[in-house]
Amino acid sequence: MKFCSTTLGCKVNQVETQAIESILVSRGHILALAGEGCDVCIINTCAVTAESVRKSRQAVRKMKKLEPDALIAVCGCLSQLDAQAVEALEADLVGGSGDRSRFAFEIESTIAASRETKSVYIDNPFERVDFEQLPGGRGFGRTRAFLKIQDGCENFCAYCVIPFARGKVRSLPIEHAGAQAKELAEQGFLEIVITGIEISSYGKDLPDNPPLISIIREISGAAPHVRLRLGSLDPGALTSEFCRDLSGISNMCNHFHLSLQSGCDETLNRMGRKYDIKAVRNSINSLRQLFPDCGISADLIVGFPGETEAEFEQTLNFINSVSFSKMHVFPFSPRPGTRAVDMPNQVKKEIRRERAYIIGRAAEAMELDFIKRQVGKCVSVLIEQKRGDYWVGHAGNYIEVALKHGGEKNNVYSVQITGISAGMTKGEIMYS
Repeated sequence: MKFCSTTLGCKVNQVETQAIESILVSRGHILALAGEGCDVCIINTCAVTAESVRKSRQAVRKMKKLEPDALIAVCGCLSQLDAQAVEALEADLVGGSGDRSRFAFEIESTIAASRETKSVYIDNPFERVDFEQLPGGRGFGRTRAFLKIQDGCENFCAYCVIPFARGKVRSLPIEHAGAQAKELAEQGFLEIVITGIEISSYGKDLPDNPPLISIIREISGAAPHVRLRLGSLDPGALTSEFCRDLSGISNMCNHFHLSLQSGCDETLNRMGRKYDIKAVRNSINSLRQLFPDCGISADLIVGFPGETEAEFEQTLNFINSVSFSKMHVFPFSPRPGTRAVDMPNQVKKEIRRERAYIIGRAAEAMELDFIKRQVGKCVSVLIEQKRGDYWVGHAGNYIEVALKHGGEKNNVYSVQITGISAGMTKGEIMYS
């Protein structure tokens, strides 16, 4: 069987698609590209915003056009939340956001049955109890490995449907994380991304409630020569104690991504977030003291219901005062099934777009300023791909660096940042 896949959404979806791929390849099936005459097309969907739902639908339609004779197998958060909508796209197999092993086997069964009947199986995510351990590793052709340590979310923020798609918090036992990390290191991976739906909630379902730092230490000890990178963090979890403990892990990348969402306390309160801006500022100050030249990026939603011009100005002033290295900015997208849809004082679409544009311009300026401050400094760069005449990869602080002379994929080099030109951050390998 020849199959292809496409993934929408977050790093967890990427991990889970890769797991499905690994299972199928281990059973003798062939991973190919869409358009190469595949027997099966796998689409792992996202539903975090109305826009991601649109893109997921579009991806299913695109696959059907590219591979009109293939079995269309759809899984992920969109199908978990709205299986009927996915069925209406004429998918042959519809699975949810859990049990990736079963999904792989269902693909085989459906193909073996000559697709005589369509198959739909969706569970209740809130009845999931155990963490599903999946094959570790990377997508074919990728240079870094993903290690999923957690699933589920119980925050129930006003704008988000993910708890309804993923269920309660489930965590990977610490000893299993160490074994997986050791195996990945032995396979030659030079960077592991520690990821999950809400990794700041790690351990709350396990005996003795081990904190997030405990599993990070376990992974570091099992793979001491592999760079570790953390997935998105709840700012409320970045206490001074956690930051200090994190700084004691020698192979931790100096880049941290915050699920910030707003720079205004009143807006955060309506969103249902459980921290305030003073705490965020303290967390950022702690990280910068402990991790020199660290990159700190953030997600931000603008135009949330009730956001006044004054509240927006507070957010703009806050992000300018802390100066993030990179930002992902989203105009609020009303998502059916969330509390935010029915909130009063909805912000007009054109105002949401204008505010996203203003924040976006500020974010671009901050990113450029951060890169300029790195010129002349030495950073560790993992080479990921060849782009034209350059080998390109990411530094520990997540600056993308291009090398014209020397370099080889899936190798880490000490690199001096030499400057910025043609939209690229250039560097030279420092030979000892």
